[in-house]
Amino acid sequence: MPSNASRLLLLDRDAVAALLRPDDVRAAVREAFTLHAARAARVFPLVREELPGSAVFGIKSGDVPSQELLGFKAAGFWPANREGGSDTHQATIMLVDPRTGRPLCLADGNAVTTARTAAAGALGLQLLARAGSEQLCVFGTGVQARGHIDYALDALPSLKRLRYVTSDGRQELSFEAQFAGRCDIVLAGGARTAAADAAVAASDVVITATPGHSMLFNADAVRPGTHINAVGADTPGKRELPPGLLQRARVWTDDRPQARRIGELQWAPDLPAAELGELLAKPPARAAEDITIFDMTGIALQDLTTVRMLYQRALANNIGHNVLWPW
Repeated sequence: MPSNASRLLLLDRDAVAALLRPDDVRAAVREAFTLHAARAARVFPLVREELPGSAVFGIKSGDVPSQELLGFKAAGFWPANREGGSDTHQATIMLVDPRTGRPLCLADGNAVTTARTAAAGALGLQLLARAGSEQLCVFGTGVQARGHIDYALDALPSLKRLRYVTSDGRQELSFEAQFAGRCDIVLAGGARTAAADAAVAASDVVITATPGHSMLFNADAVRPGTHINAVGADTPGKRELPPGLLQRARVWTDDRPQARRIGELQWAPDLPAAELGELLAKPPARAAEDITIFDMTGIALQDLTTVRMLYQRALANNIGHNVLWPW
């Protein structure tokens, strides 16, 4: 293509929403973990920095050389956005032509991040949770928590009851309405209380999807056989799980070096841990009493395979804004 005919496809929030389908996201995320496990893809060093106003900015990037897939996500957390009624998490994803360095696609990454993270969590549940798990406990009622529950209920049809824990113990009616009819829903109470411990003790699966500033429950509340998807710890200094729990569990991560830097494993960096992608070829033998944890920090490959799928579908269906980008 002549340089003066180069084009950049822009996929805004509405275009992404029109293209994003759960089954396709699950397939893209599974491919990302398969590529990562085979070392057919690379995860580049993470950028994660604090900004004024308690905001956090990060860049996750990587590539799949054999597929000519290269790109990055610039994302972070801006708590002051709550005052204006906007999402606190913001993300933008770019695909780049590895042959020339020219941008190919720029996509709003908010819905992509929610969906690809929830899809990874669902994959973790399918591979690690006990068969027949019925009781689910979630900490958090925000965008991430809702995405994880949505995908979890599809991934584990055996789930019958959802207990949810809020930061202040207050009922969240819109949250309950979103999942009404799919399972029984019970407000368990507030985090870091006896009620939260009781909810954990009664659950087969626990999902923690909060800002991750301090432990949410006590370690002795986790009974043998429980599986935990830990989502919120994604920055140095953050945690959701209590001290001592990792040492009692079998731990998997999306990427070991990244999890030891910013995930729950930052609190036990020498603890043995495997990567989830390894299980796709050979699922683990799970003893009924095993406590299993998926330490989720999110890898760039999830974003890249998902946005590549959106990019290809957008081109095929003439969706998005295709603009000249001469060089």
